[in-house]
Amino acid sequence: MESWLQIPLLFVVGAVAGTLNVIAGGGSFLTLPVLIFLGLPPGIANATNRVAIFLQNVGAVWSFKRFGVLDTRSLLWAAIPATLGAIPGTWLALSISDRAFQRILALLMVVVTLWTLWSGRSKPTEAVEPETTPHLLALGGGFFVAGAYGGFVQAGVGFLVLAVTTAAGLDLVRGNAVKVLTILCLTGISLAIFAWQGRVDWMVGFSLASGTIVGGLVGARLTVRRGHQWLQRVVTATILIFAAKLWLAP
Repeated sequence: MESWLQIPLLFVVGAVAGTLNVIAGGGSFLTLPVLIFLGLPPGIANATNRVAIFLQNVGAVWSFKRFGVLDTRSLLWAAIPATLGAIPGTWLALSISDRAFQRILALLMVVVTLWTLWSGRSKPTEAVEPETTPHLLALGGGFFVAGAYGGFVQAGVGFLVLAVTTAAGLDLVRGNAVKVLTILCLTGISLAIFAWQGRVDWMVGFSLASGTIVGGLVGARLTVRRGHQWLQRVVTATILIFAAKLWLAP
């Protein structure tokens, strides 16, 4: 990426993605295609996107901790297995071609978007009490798989983590607290590996991060004013258009 004029655009895109991440998740399904369309090779875009994700989750963890919602014991059964899973996932991302990654990203954008639309229509299930949750080894296995996915592509990993926290019997508030801590840890190790391999464009990453931080602050207000359904329709249409463009790009 060559022009400094692209920095304001990155800020705006980051703000939209940050808002989306606060409301539901999947903001990287917007930022990754934009980074690619602006000229970053897909592998570099995948690595650089982690800068914004990491910094946004630093603030989110601090907020949850300040309000007494975050149980730091979740480091043991959630964050650590996910972080271990992120290591092979990151190395897999480093080993495939840019073209292959771009095709996989386009496919995931469609699959995850349709899955979230379907799950949003399904009836909510009652929370399971902690003493009836699956064995900790099975729970750790779920977070390991989510971490491997997050290490590979990051986009949509929040949905997977929330699925595991729901299976663990956590409500949405506590589940989101565990989610941000888990994503902070697995993104940290993944970003470190990408940086070690020289795959991160730091100027682009920090430009995007400044927007995601602002977006995180205004996300709740936007939800109240316009409603979740309105935002969901706009974001879904945008993601599907981006997915088609990525798939058809040479």
